[in-house]
Amino acid sequence: MAQLPALVSSDGITPLQRMLTTDIAGASLAGMRSVITGTPSSGLDPVGLAQILRAAEQGNHVAYLELAEQMEEKYLHYVAVLGTRKRQVSQLAITVEAASDRREDQKKAQFIRDWLKRDTLEAELFDMLDAVGKGFSMTEIIWDLGHQPWLPARLEWRDPRWFEFARHDGRTPLLRTNHGPQPLPASKFIQHVHSAKSGLPIRGGIARAVAWAYLFQNFALKDWVAFAEVYGFPIRLGKYDAGATPENIKTLMQAVAGVSQDAAAVIPSSMQMEFITTNSTGSADLYLKLCEYLDKQVSKAVLGQTATTDSEGGGLGGSGREHNEVRGDIERADAKQLAATLNRDLVRPMIDFNFGGLEKGASKAVSLYPQINIGREDAEDTSKLLDDTAKFVAMGGRVAISVVRDKLGFPDPQDGEALLLSPEMAGILTAGETGPQIRPLGAPTAQSAPTGAKIAPPPFSGLPKPSQMALAAPVAAAIDGNSGAEPDHAHSSDDIDELVVLLVDEGWEAQMEPMIGPLREALTASSTYEEALAALVPALAKMDSTALAERLEKAAFAVRAAGLTGADRALAENGE
Repeated sequence: MAQLPALVSSDGITPLQRMLTTDIAGASLAGMRSVITGTPSSGLDPVGLAQILRAAEQGNHVAYLELAEQMEEKYLHYVAVLGTRKRQVSQLAITVEAASDRREDQKKAQFIRDWLKRDTLEAELFDMLDAVGKGFSMTEIIWDLGHQPWLPARLEWRDPRWFEFARHDGRTPLLRTNHGPQPLPASKFIQHVHSAKSGLPIRGGIARAVAWAYLFQNFALKDWVAFAEVYGFPIRLGKYDAGATPENIKTLMQAVAGVSQDAAAVIPSSMQMEFITTNSTGSADLYLKLCEYLDKQVSKAVLGQTATTDSEGGGLGGSGREHNEVRGDIERADAKQLAATLNRDLVRPMIDFNFGGLEKGASKAVSLYPQINIGREDAEDTSKLLDDTAKFVAMGGRVAISVVRDKLGFPDPQDGEALLLSPEMAGILTAGETGPQIRPLGAPTAQSAPTGAKIAPPPFSGLPKPSQMALAAPVAAAIDGNSGAEPDHAHSSDDIDELVVLLVDEGWEAQMEPMIGPLREALTASSTYEEALAALVPALAKMDSTALAERLEKAAFAVRAAGLTGADRALAENGE
C-alpha cells in the first residue's frame, strides 16, 4: 500500500490520514457554510435576474445557486424533466474495464468492481448529477483507513454554495472557510462539471437558460391566478352623489368588494350599484398557451425533445422515435462525462492507496488504471462475434481474452474455480495440479468424485464402440458403400449423437492428416515466431481437404439413409 508522506502524531495517525477520514466541508453553525439559504426568487423581475446572472459570472454565484435550488422547488415541470434526466443516467449499468490482461491489472479492475456493489451508489451518482442543473457539483470522500484495503466509507454531497472558483481562471475550485477560500486537498473531493455548453463551469448548467422561462412563467401564472379569482363575476359599479361624504364612499367601496365573495352588501339608499356583464373571451387560453410554450422549451433544453413529456398528436409515432434518439445522445454524453469524473477523482486514488503509486520509468501499459464505463450495453450478436473471432485468430490475428470475455458478459474466473473446456483442450492440461480444475462438458463434477481424486478428461478411446450402437451396421454400410445391411426403423432420439461418435471413432485422424500435416511440419521446422509466421502461407497452400470432404459427403448420405424407410433407402441405394 502506498504510504502517505506526512509526520506521524502521538496516536500513530498522520495529519493527512486524519484529514482524509474527517468531514472538512460540512455545514457550520456559525461560519461561511450555513444551511440557511436566501430567497432570490421572491419579487424577482428581469432586472433582478440579470443582476444575479452577471454576479455569478464575476465570481459571486451564491444567489444564482440559491435561485437554481428554488427553481427546482417551485417550477414543477422543470424539476420533473431534470429528475428524469438525472435518474436515467444514475440507473445505467456500470462496467469496469481492466487496463490489460496482466494479472495485476485484472486484480485492480476486480477491486473496483467489488467496491461498486453498494446499495447507496445510485443515490450518490444522482447527487453528483446535480451538476446538470447548476453547472458543477462537489462530493466529499470520507475514507475508511482503519484497515486494509483503504476504501471510501461515504460519498457526501456538499452544497455548491460552500465552494467558489479562483478568480484568475474561473475553473479551479476553492473551499469557502472563515479564513478565506482554501484549495481542495487531493483525493478528498469528486468535482463533477457538467458542460451543457462550452464555457466556464458556472455557466454550463441548464438552470441558467431555464431561469428566464421560470421568470416569465411566474408572471403568467400570477396573472392567470388573478384572472381566475374574478372569472365569472360581473363588473360591480358603485355610484354615489356629488355630496357624498368620505365615510359614505368608503362604505360603498367595501360593499362593492364584498359582493364578489359574500354575495351581499348594505349601502345607503342614496347610492346605486350596477352589475355590468362583459362578453370578453379568450384570456384564459392566452395564459395556458404561454405556460405550455415555456414548458416545451424547458423540455427541449433538458431532454432534447418534447414527445415524452407533452401530450401531442402523433407523439408515439415516428416523431416520438426520432426524439428518443436525441434523448439517447444526451444520455450517452452525460454518462461519459460522469464516468470520466469517477475515473479521475475516485478510481485513481483508490488504486494508488491500495496498490501503490506509479514507479518512475514505468511503461505506458503499467501506468494505466482501470476504467469505469457507464451506459447501456449495445445489442450484439454473440454468435457472429465468436465466428468472426475464430476466423480472425485462424488468420494469425491476436485478440485479448479479456476483451472477448467482457463482450460475452462472462466474469473473470477466480482462483480455484473449476473451468469448463472442450475435451480437446482439457486433454492437453492436467487437471488439479498447477492451476484450477479443468472439467470437460458432461464430465463428472468434483462432488461426485471420491475424496482427493483428480478429475481427468475422458479420452476419445473411452467412447462407445460401433458394435454397441443401434445404428452401427446400417450407417457404417452406407458410409463404406455397402447396402446389404437391414435397416433399423426403431431409431432413438440419440441416433444423431451416436452417428457423430461413430464418425469420430472410425478413422477421423486419417481424414484430418492431409490438412493438419503440412501445418504441423511447418511449425515443427520453425525455431522462432517469425519463422513460424512466414511458414504458414506455404503450409496453407499444401493443405488437402479432399479426404475429409469425401468423408463428410458419405456421412450426409448416411444421415439421409438412416431417416428413410426400407423402400425409400433401396431407391436411394439404386440411385433412383
